[in-house]
Amino acid sequence: MALVMGVDSSTQACKVVIVDTTSGSIVRAGRAPHPDGSSVDPEAWWEALQLAIADAGGMADVAAWSIAGQQHGMVALDAGGHVIRDALLWNDTRSGPAARALISEFGAEALASRTGLVPVASFTITKLRWLRDTEPEHAARVACVALPHDWLTWRLRGFGPTHPVLDELFTDRSDASGTGYWSPATGRYDRDLLIAALGHDALLPPVLDPAGSVLDAGGRRVAAGAGDNAAAALGLGAVAGDAVVSIGTSGTVFAVSREPVADPTGAVAGFADVAGGFLPLVATLNAARVLDVTAALLGVDAEAFSALALRAEPGAGGLSLQPYFVGERTPDLPDATATLSGMTLASTTRENLARAAVEGMLRGLSAGLDALRGLEVPLERVLLIGGGARSEAVRELASDVLRLPVTVPPAQEYVAIGAARQAAATLTD
Repeated sequence: MALVMGVDSSTQACKVVIVDTTSGSIVRAGRAPHPDGSSVDPEAWWEALQLAIADAGGMADVAAWSIAGQQHGMVALDAGGHVIRDALLWNDTRSGPAARALISEFGAEALASRTGLVPVASFTITKLRWLRDTEPEHAARVACVALPHDWLTWRLRGFGPTHPVLDELFTDRSDASGTGYWSPATGRYDRDLLIAALGHDALLPPVLDPAGSVLDAGGRRVAAGAGDNAAAALGLGAVAGDAVVSIGTSGTVFAVSREPVADPTGAVAGFADVAGGFLPLVATLNAARVLDVTAALLGVDAEAFSALALRAEPGAGGLSLQPYFVGERTPDLPDATATLSGMTLASTTRENLARAAVEGMLRGLSAGLDALRGLEVPLERVLLIGGGARSEAVRELASDVLRLPVTVPPAQEYVAIGAARQAAATLTD
């Protein structure tokens, strides 16, 4: 029997699972919270990682490990390995004007062809342009640009400001594909785009081969790691034809594809997966929080909210919620607001409002599936995961709104499990 460790360093928390490679079962687990906000000192992630590992009983008996993490975050390092400023996370939208500037300079179609992406405020490239334009003194110090999971892997291997060997940083293809300056089609960084964003060249972590690994100071195998969505796909065992719909703080719709995807409209991000394939993805900013805010407005808990929604008829009597409470990423409307329409004396009931919230959220995710279909990505079923999938109303309405058969896997830490599976694979090569 061998034990492996998988880590999910997400926006809200760090979660650790210790998995028995023989049975595939989780033998121990740990967790530690992350601070709120869209701009965070990466040291908080490092502290949470150490606390979560300790909460899981430590890693002394672990043979291999891997870290998956939230994508796109900008970890800017100087030549001494110090973090220059707080990391801007995926949900920090201040770089929206920078995204528009890059599109104006290069053209959406050219950018999609070169990197699989059309920049929006979420992606690392736009955060680097924002840094160049608004904090030029910080931009000038940048010697290396890392992503959250790259940086945490580096730290757990024993590197950092007291041992700043920047050449020991590495990343994986799934997370590199979310930067906006790496191409899933060619497998190479686009240095011209990096320089256009940051203002100068910088060290970028090499992309480790999907089957590659290194050793840590304790002789344990360390896998390449992954972006959170790619790790979730691996943890779920998703295959071509599967679409994963994840309803968390944000909503994501992604599918396993054998071919790279480039969408000049920017609706679909042409990400890579961890294994050598591709993971086209659509993201929305408004997902489970739509249910939370509406339940709070109605003064009920999640269970009572679900019951209210299920008592209403399909279509909510004409009541319709466009749930852009925090702007939106898909479509790219960072300044949009939510709109409730179709209000009449007959339609404006508690039940219809609850139903309109569920249907409105699911319609946003259904539009993501339509965008994938438009690029000829094969879709045969939906795997529905995330905190929002715990809602009975969401589970019951999902198949009709999403127009595909829906499977709801048991609630588990699929990102961390995917990282553990990646770590286990390093023991068989």
